[in-house]
Amino acid sequence: MNPNLTISQLSRRLDLSPHTIRYYERIGLFDAVVRAGNGHRVYAEKDVLWAEFLLRLKATGMPIQQMLCYAELRRLGDATLAQRRALLERHRQDVEAQIRELSQSLDVLDNKIQIYHQLEQKGHHHDP
Repeated sequence: MNPNLTISQLSRRLDLSPHTIRYYERIGLFDAVVRAGNGHRVYAEKDVLWAEFLLRLKATGMPIQQMLCYAELRRLGDATLAQRRALLERHRQDVEAQIRELSQSLDVLDNKIQIYHQLEQKGHHHDP
């Protein structure tokens, strides 16, 4: 694996636009990156892993302000381990609540689909 990625390579790997990557750097989600001799951004594997983790948090619905808080705590080092853990535990509870709600919605959809199957078998054509 190439230890030094350009912004376009990172963009493809993360499925993010270079503009979004630069925005995340500007607001402090991504750490400042090393610049190559030509002035271009160079990303290491640790940058990729961090970005992937942040994207996972985003995918689970973590607000950007919480992500920024987590990123800042991370930059402050080991003294913030308990705070980072607590932040992730709170977010995990939120994700569990989302899963429960989605599961209930899935049950309702499955029930409705089953009703349609039954009605189709009986030849009905109205909406229950």
